[in-house]
Amino acid sequence: MPSPTLPPGFVFGAGTAAYQIEGGLAEDGRGASIWDSFVTRPGVIVDGSDASLAADHYHRVHEDIALLRRLGVDSYRLSLSWPRILPTGRGTVNKAGLDHYDRLLDDLLEAGIDPMVTLFHWDLPQALEDDGGWLNRATIEAMAEYAAVAGERYADRVARWVPIGEPNVVAMLGHGLGRHAPGRRLLFDVLPVSHHLLLAHGRAVIELRNAGARSIGCANNHAPMWPASDDEADVGATKLFDALWNGMFLEPLLLGRYPADLAPLLEDVVADGDLATIRQPLDFYGVNYYSPIRVAAGDEGSEAPFRFVSLLGHPRTASGWSVVPSALREWLILVRARFRAALPPLMITECGSSWAESPGEDGVVHDAARAAYLEAHLGAVAEAVERGVDVRGFYAWSLLDSWEWAAGFTTPYGLVRVDPETQERTPKDSFGAYARIIAESRARHA
Repeated sequence: MPSPTLPPGFVFGAGTAAYQIEGGLAEDGRGASIWDSFVTRPGVIVDGSDASLAADHYHRVHEDIALLRRLGVDSYRLSLSWPRILPTGRGTVNKAGLDHYDRLLDDLLEAGIDPMVTLFHWDLPQALEDDGGWLNRATIEAMAEYAAVAGERYADRVARWVPIGEPNVVAMLGHGLGRHAPGRRLLFDVLPVSHHLLLAHGRAVIELRNAGARSIGCANNHAPMWPASDDEADVGATKLFDALWNGMFLEPLLLGRYPADLAPLLEDVVADGDLATIRQPLDFYGVNYYSPIRVAAGDEGSEAPFRFVSLLGHPRTASGWSVVPSALREWLILVRARFRAALPPLMITECGSSWAESPGEDGVVHDAARAAYLEAHLGAVAEAVERGVDVRGFYAWSLLDSWEWAAGFTTPYGLVRVDPETQERTPKDSFGAYARIIAESRARHA
């Protein structure tokens, strides 16, 4: 089958997050993060595991860069560990942490791979959480300080920057529902957290620009919202959740305002100048996509006015997400139609699937489902591009099997299997499929 046809210069990448792969949590002066604390609570991690070793990337950087080179990617999306650089969130800088990422960036560039760096991928220093975390506006200034430190040190080598990875997930799962660190259950009182995360994004963009950053965007998790029925209650619940999940983060970044349904709930939180700070010019808008979400009205007496309903007739991954490639095409076309000139070029900053396959007799994971997922979603991107959507890159999630937050090691996303006992890396069939797509795309435009 021919690979999807994508335009010349299209960026093929793969991504990871520091906390999910690094390990070495107690080494070289790293401070504690909220996830270090969260995992000690009984029952919050599905398999009772933690990330103290994860994929041992901290000690295997060269091995993993060799895998990236073999894969043939143009770019690698990684995150810095905030507590490894600023152990208490601000103030004293940890030289060993800065030096580690210096070496990583230099090695990537030597391998011909452009770094995309995420500053904050969920591992908030515990010291900041102790002072209120994202409920405290002071954390915004801590983020600005962190961005300034990272920008001054690395701006000359980082091709693209993402200040905050998936702020809606941080807000909703970490502070609204309590399923992720720090484990707060604020429900609709989570809106100040969302606002502060957006402000931190804006402040970080300013500091990165001041440091000479070349290209800055975002990596926001988005999904089409499908009502469970035509019933007015289901449609209304879907509209509300769409505003909370999609609009809450799209509209301030691109239009400098909050969705009309949510703005009144934020009047006591938004200060003069906040929305101007949030709406910094972006060089790209990053979309993390996994699945559409089907929404119904909440049950009578429930805490939330909406609930989520399974999509029928589609395969489901180990994470429970339904596989619907056409929904990615749909979302890209709709967001372009909605925002038009306000929308910068798009990048798919995450897209991937978890399948809990075991190695075959040859020791390799024959993950046809993951390979098909990647090819189909790249095909959806190609179709959106053909319809005029300016999409400039795609980052497969993830390079390595890693520690998947509250799911522990139960939902592997990697193109490369990491043996949990030996840490041996073995590329899966999906690794070869993605490498083929990349090579064929390059050959097509040679």
